[in-house]
Amino acid sequence: MTDFKDRERAEEAKFAMDGETAFRIAARRNRLLGEWAAGLMKLTPEEADAYCKAVVQADFEEAGDEDVIRKLLGDLTAADTNVSDAEIRVKLDEMTVEARRQLLGEV
Repeated sequence: MTDFKDRERAEEAKFAMDGETAFRIAARRNRLLGEWAAGLMKLTPEEADAYCKAVVQADFEEAGDEDVIRKLLGDLTAADTNVSDAEIRVKLDEMTVEARRQLLGEV
């Protein structure tokens, strides 16, 4: 009986750790996306830092990535950059890979 309880606790701990890791990867990805978009919009370093934080914060509006994509597309369009929805989605995928590499490379 103890083995079963130990295994159950280990599974719960792994589930919690996986959730935390996914959250950290998404936050890092959003920061990287913010840096990319800030570069396209030619923001100053101070503005870029604030913008990156705003992109990370935008991810809390709803589940999934659509809120981040919507923010980036709106801001990049307002800044008169020539970036499409498809390009943002490709960059999102690239930054997800990079964020995972950075985060898991730290361990």
